[in-house]
Amino acid sequence: MTDSVYPHRKLLQLRWLLLISSSLLIAGLFLPMLTISQFVFIRNEFSVISGITELWKAGQYILFVVIGCFSVIIPLTKIALLFKLLQSDNKPHPIKMKLLRLMHDYGRWAMLDVMVVAMLIVTVKMGAIASIQIHPGLYVFGAAVLLIMLTTQSTVKLLESQQTSSSDSNQRII
Repeated sequence: MTDSVYPHRKLLQLRWLLLISSSLLIAGLFLPMLTISQFVFIRNEFSVISGITELWKAGQYILFVVIGCFSVIIPLTKIALLFKLLQSDNKPHPIKMKLLRLMHDYGRWAMLDVMVVAMLIVTVKMGAIASIQIHPGLYVFGAAVLLIMLTTQSTVKLLESQQTSSSDSNQRII
């Protein structure tokens, strides 16, 4: 049983995978990612959303926009577009394919904030003033981003195979 024989089954699997990754993304945005402890008394716990909010409060507007776009807006937009692309109509439109390829190419930037958190951890671990405790939010968010990337890649393959099979059948008719 190949995916080209059962495209509806593959579509259903991709929809479920997208639903799971969407849930993980929402949870990962709000769950605490890490706690930074300075000296004995000061403890700051951060999630993606609270970190973005703190950037705004601190007047770091450029970082606020960059992290907000790549951590929240792009992944949520990508999920919405993937849900749209995985609707039941079987004819992949050329605009859909162009949009999907664009999402696939630029969607990798959603890992930017995971990279920022990793650099922050390394930086703080090198200093003796503070310590960092990692929370499940970091892993949940990372898993969501990876699942969304996997879903996008699988959707690209599925729609490209549907496009080639529909163009092959059109050529047979002519």
